[in-house]
Amino acid sequence: MSSSGHSPGFSTGCAPEAARIGAPKRPVNRKTVPMARTATVTRTTKETSIEVRLDLDGSGASHISTGIPFYDHMLEQLARHGGFDLEIAATGDLHIDTHHTVEDVALAVGEALRTALGDKAGVRRFASGLYPLDEALVEVALDLSGRPHVEWNVPMPECLPLGTPPFDPSLAEHAVSSLATNAQITLHVNLKSGRNVHHIIEATFKGLARCLRDAVRVESTGVPSTKGTL
Repeated sequence: MSSSGHSPGFSTGCAPEAARIGAPKRPVNRKTVPMARTATVTRTTKETSIEVRLDLDGSGASHISTGIPFYDHMLEQLARHGGFDLEIAATGDLHIDTHHTVEDVALAVGEALRTALGDKAGVRRFASGLYPLDEALVEVALDLSGRPHVEWNVPMPECLPLGTPPFDPSLAEHAVSSLATNAQITLHVNLKSGRNVHHIIEATFKGLARCLRDAVRVESTGVPSTKGTL
């Protein structure tokens, strides 16, 4: 044994505090990892086959293919201005018309939105605003209420169908209503002014997107309802 009183090969330094017998353990500082607000929905019928992937906390990226170019453009607005990542792959009986594909895609997106929101804890819940596109001005107000209800006051000027395959302007109401109903949203849409049908529909989708972006924002912890559930 050496003159220092320590056995050869052993360190003479003090053991770290956490390693000392009886020393209190320091609490581990772990960051809370938020739950992913994502959803994948597959919908297959004799009329359409659809897959939707949605991330509410994305960057506004989208990859959308419904076979209806004008509708793709509107759904891209939903992703971009909603701040969502949205992927849609749809095939449908476009040889008949575009109605089934427009409706079923909207239903699938609504279901994805409802699923991704989960119990809605901490969300802002309400949102509203006025949204212009050139001469068109559309008012949108919504509530993530869990009670599907749509008030649509958007009279369309006469117009030929848009794009090829054609998107009938009357399908805009059907698309928005189907999405809101399956997402269990209370939604009001009012046309304040407008002459160009393209502008009116696009302002509507941009307004819906922006309101969804605001309403799904997490700003607290509890469910925003006196009932405790939405």
